Amino acid sequence: TGSTSNCNLSSNTCRNKRTPYEQYKIISMNRSICAPLSFLLVALCATQACGFVTPALSGTSARSALLSSSSLQVSVDLSDVQIMVNGMPGPMATAAAEACLRKGLKLSPVAMTGPEIEPATITVSDPVTGRSSNVKLVPSSNTDELDAAVEGMKTAAGPDNLLSIDFTHPSAVNGNALFYAEKGIPFVMGTTGGDRDKLMKDMEDAKHFAVIAPNMAKQIVALQAGLEDLAKKFPGAFDGYKIEVRESHQKTKADTSGTAKAVVASLKELSDDKFEVSDIEKIRDDQGALDFRVPEEGLNGHAFHRYTFTSADGSVEFALEHNVVGRTVYAEGTADAVRFLAGKLRQEKEGKVFSMIDVLQAGALE
Repeated sequence: TGSTSNCNLSSNTCRNKRTPYEQYKIISMNRSICAPLSFLLVALCATQACGFVTPALSGTSARSALLSSSSLQVSVDLSDVQIMVNGMPGPMATAAAEACLRKGLKLSPVAMTGPEIEPATITVSDPVTGRSSNVKLVPSSNTDELDAAVEGMKTAAGPDNLLSIDFTHPSAVNGNALFYAEKGIPFVMGTTGGDRDKLMKDMEDAKHFAVIAPNMAKQIVALQAGLEDLAKKFPGAFDGYKIEVRESHQKTKADTSGTAKAVVASLKELSDDKFEVSDIEKIRDDQGALDFRVPEEGLNGHAFHRYTFTSADGSVEFALEHNVVGRTVYAEGTADAVRFLAGKLRQEKEGKVFSMIDVLQAGALE
């Protein structure tokens, strides 16, 4: 059911190991006599290391910068909201939980973990604000305990006050979404992979509140939208050019980068190359990552991508890169997304699936 977590539960504190290196790289066109073209993109490593099985349906139903991002303006009272961050003690889920604490949100007392993880209570601590919260992790295979915990938390928190963040495993995406819908838990799906078309259809049919996106970072969301607009305005601008895509993530990431897939969709509109998602070169070994210029300190948590358009005679190459070490930028965006969703629950009567572009357009990303 996927790879196992590298987070040691022998201690009751599980913190995400981050490095201060977060690179937002601008790469301009080389080997060309044309004016340079530069794009700035940021990638999302959305999947953490734990393997998951879907719970059975019961049928019953830097310091100042980080602190400034906690000042997100929300026009509704979210003091009673609790966030069930599923996927801990995996590093991405843990980083998202820390970001929720940093932004003043409460964590639910129980969350779901992978079936291979022993039940345990961990302490999630935000290193910026010093806020902390104890969370009991229940394996997804313990369905009776999970069902009881969810119902208890919903009763204690009150209507529309229990929401979820999912950073679990690609194999659990579709089943987990159905679980959230059946239990009436609005969610932010940060996990990539799964059958995305089915995911969207299931949630739209259920009229369920959710934010679903392959990337949670403000910068990449804005620039993905810009790239989509570029493809619409100038389709075929790179006809005759060959597309190549390489991406590297930590070796515990099971699936191909969701961000790369989304970017490729726009690149294909710009070029007549018959490039497919299956042609993306995926790097998941340490030596390959180092050769791809990933710093050694980033091997356990990075997202490096390179996209190129190359002319038929090889004389012109356009290169786009987005390279990130660490998870903070994604965690911050995820916490903003769940706050946005909590606000929508109080403003709209009928459930809807939102994207991170909706979150950005609402001014909810800081």
